[in-house]
Amino acid sequence: MYEEGKLRIRKLMKRAENGDEINLGFFGGSITQGSLASDPSLCYAFRVFDWWRRTFPKAVFHFINAGIGGTSSHFGAARIREDLLCYQPDFVIVDFSVNDEPNDFFMETYEGVVRQIFLNDNEPGVLLLHNVYYDSGKTAEDQHIRIGDHYGIPHVSIRDTVYRRMREGMYTLEELTPDGLHPNDFGHGLLAEEIIRELIKIREESSLRTDAALRECGCERSGTAEYQPMTLNRFEHANRLTIRNSAPALAGFRADPEEKSGHLDFFKNGWIGRKSGDSIRFILPSLTSLAIQYRKTVRHPAPKAICILDGDREHALLMEADFEEDWGDCLFLQIIPIREKQSAHTVEIEITEASEEDAETFYLLSVIYTE
Repeated sequence: MYEEGKLRIRKLMKRAENGDEINLGFFGGSITQGSLASDPSLCYAFRVFDWWRRTFPKAVFHFINAGIGGTSSHFGAARIREDLLCYQPDFVIVDFSVNDEPNDFFMETYEGVVRQIFLNDNEPGVLLLHNVYYDSGKTAEDQHIRIGDHYGIPHVSIRDTVYRRMREGMYTLEELTPDGLHPNDFGHGLLAEEIIRELIKIREESSLRTDAALRECGCERSGTAEYQPMTLNRFEHANRLTIRNSAPALAGFRADPEEKSGHLDFFKNGWIGRKSGDSIRFILPSLTSLAIQYRKTVRHPAPKAICILDGDREHALLMEADFEEDWGDCLFLQIIPIREKQSAHTVEIEITEASEEDAETFYLLSVIYTE
């Protein structure tokens, strides 16, 4: 099996040995962001970054952590250009296996993320990290690993390593995580150890071959044309509308004037609705998928709204801003079914319930779609 992914990482390590300047990117959800690590330097991502610095002291490394808690590869495929690829990363770890559901839809959105990174012009090295719910064993790893294997990208399975050892009695659940999912400092350290073990293995493998050797054995890829997608692959070219790139018709809603300070300044660049009857209307091209991203908040009560596609109020979808979890406000992404294929679509969001007692406004973050 041709392993383009490992070859890229070996080439990157050679660059690091020669003292190049290198960008290391980390893209995923809350575990990548560093949730429940007592200090940012103790999350798995920074520990892996530190390994690169210690292992290749001649090189100059830059740390790019583009993790956002509570988000899936569906949102990831739409935000990856502005949050990660704009920095031209030379190496990326991708982590969405506990944020995605284990089904075909999220296998497709995950492929959209992987293709945007792996087929980027600068050909970065990529390593896929598959986390797991320690309390239940739930993970989308089986779907994600099929994507990784299709592109020859190496991966690290926490289900087959740390989780398995916990099940065998080496660790207790409480030693790894306080909530059944997010690692504590010790758990983040174990994740980093597994990733570093894989990187060392790749570096030390005796099967390292030069480009000339690859040509001789007929294993060389001829550009990216041979990387045909496994899925429908709608999300490699996902679009995300915010106040920065769209001007919808506003009737009560207003654009948020506060400037966004970074990718973790979540609730910015969107639109705010306050009263019943406030509405916002988008005109979109022919669609193959559509999702509305809005804030679900732990501060109750909060407004309710509906999404009306192509004027069809009978099938309008309810969007409730109250969040029933307690871990914080959520960048919620609601899928809107496309009932009929049209050359153009109208999407209207209208507030149906709001009052002076509401603790929060209705915050529309973005519209995410594929053509």
